[in-house]
Amino acid sequence: MAHYTSDTKYNREEKIVIAIDLGTTHSAVSYSYLYPDDLPQVRLVTKWPGQPEASGDSKIPTLVAYQGSNLIACGAEAADYLGDPEFQIARWFKLHLHPDSMKIADEPPPYASVSSPSFAHSIEIPALPPGAPLNRIYSDFLKYLFDHTERFFVNNTPGGRNIWDRLRRKIAIILATPNGWDTRQQIFMRDALVSAGIVGTSEADDQVDYITEGEASVHYALAHSQSKSWLKKGVIFAVTDAGGSTVDGTLYQCKEHTPRLVLEEVRASECVQAGGVFIDRSARTMLADKLRGSQFSDEESIDIMLNEFEKKTKRMFDGAQVSNVIHFGRNNDNDPQHDVVRGRISLNKAEVKRTFDPTILRIISSCKRLLGSYKAQHLLLVGGFGESPYLQSQLREEFGKSGISVVTVEEPSKKAAAEGAAIWYLKQLVTGRAVRYTLGANIRQAFDPAAYPYQRERSFLAYTCTDGHKRIDGVFDIWVEKNRIVDGRFQKLSEYSRIYEHPPDNLGEFTMSVLVWEGNQKPIWCENILGELVPGARILCTLSGNLSRMRSSLSKKNGVGGQPYWIVTFQVLVLFGGTKMQARLQWNEGKQQRQGPISIIPNSTF
Repeated sequence: MAHYTSDTKYNREEKIVIAIDLGTTHSAVSYSYLYPDDLPQVRLVTKWPGQPEASGDSKIPTLVAYQGSNLIACGAEAADYLGDPEFQIARWFKLHLHPDSMKIADEPPPYASVSSPSFAHSIEIPALPPGAPLNRIYSDFLKYLFDHTERFFVNNTPGGRNIWDRLRRKIAIILATPNGWDTRQQIFMRDALVSAGIVGTSEADDQVDYITEGEASVHYALAHSQSKSWLKKGVIFAVTDAGGSTVDGTLYQCKEHTPRLVLEEVRASECVQAGGVFIDRSARTMLADKLRGSQFSDEESIDIMLNEFEKKTKRMFDGAQVSNVIHFGRNNDNDPQHDVVRGRISLNKAEVKRTFDPTILRIISSCKRLLGSYKAQHLLLVGGFGESPYLQSQLREEFGKSGISVVTVEEPSKKAAAEGAAIWYLKQLVTGRAVRYTLGANIRQAFDPAAYPYQRERSFLAYTCTDGHKRIDGVFDIWVEKNRIVDGRFQKLSEYSRIYEHPPDNLGEFTMSVLVWEGNQKPIWCENILGELVPGARILCTLSGNLSRMRSSLSKKNGVGGQPYWIVTFQVLVLFGGTKMQARLQWNEGKQQRQGPISIIPNSTF
């Protein structure tokens, strides 16, 4: 398996970088040992417990086996416990972490129309083991990935043990996450790394970084695509990462080709639940329907058939095979009425197509939304499900009509996001990212209908503050609008103040909610007249900082009616041009500018 080698020498401090793609059905890890004046390589971990020695497979099953609350096994070894009633298996647990807008709850009829409302809720999320909450499962599995990455690094790097021990406490961890995830999921993953003992609490924000699967995939695709002759300045192209549960799409424009490749997102990315697990679930329904009334309709037989379907039929079907045979039993297992002969069940082309088509239609619809009216010339297809010959043929047929070529990569059977995340750390090709939704805050605005005419409709909500000035709550202060292209240095600096009627003994904590607006138009209000969030607005996270260090900045003033009050003024600096949100408190002490930390608290727990 070829390793990616950078074309640029590394010139910073010695470091180990580990990139993790924890997928719905399979996971993978890559790493790079960075040494000054050396050309860095990215290597995939290709030896995992429970896998054949010679397999060299970088992908392992995302499975965790428990007995009660006791961890038994992870990965391929956990698969040995599937079906054993004494053990509980955590599988597809990534679906539990998806935001509400992506979560799937109910199972619909087997072949629901893609235009049907029920199709958006077309998969069942397996329950978690009773003795293992989601944060425990993530912590256990991340520790398993990290521990075996350490073993692989030590055994495959000259002087590996000394290098690892020397750099262990400052290893950079890169997590590849779906395009549809946000700050809440990032913080959950960071905390799971802390619980696993991989990074310390105080070092986590510095050591852990995030990259969307879409952006990781474009780095992987450009490193391994069959030809880059198509990539010229001004070219617009899409990258579609078809994974286990989600299909992530991102639209890029090549801003510079030489001397350095520079890419910029064109618009907000797409993330749709249309991954390979949908094919598996649809196949199960199809097999159960086909075998109804047969002696082979029991759960165990269908599980065996589904396993064979996933390993062979799903991966080889290209839409042309008239008959597809699944071997599941013994030679004397026969039921000709249900197409079972000598332990084999035959599926015709139409039956297999029905397991694929609703999901592929969703992928095509997502790609069309992403492309919009932009004149894209190429669509790069990566990811485990992206290796499907049938998916490739359907995308080529659909988008070939518009002159868009579908480009695949030379390195199948890899986890694109795992390797691409490490390449991203080295190359940083993307300099501008499109904001996926409008971000802002709920502010208390000075009541001035002449300056803000929209305030007239809520004039009855205006009130007088301690300083004697009238204000009104619930205004959406826009920080950055949806689809705006921002670079890694983009930041928002907002000034706030806290007013006290009497000199306070303690300035207390400052908290504010960061809001998301899902709509396309500019919001004015984030709350209705009852103080509730309006439809389309939601809380992304809460910023919290301690004001106690600003004591010397507290000043006494007189209000409109001459009444005294005390005020402290400060700024909140939010940086979100990179791949994770960061925030700081700022204030002035005389002519000196001071800074303090701000905690980012997710809006919900999992």
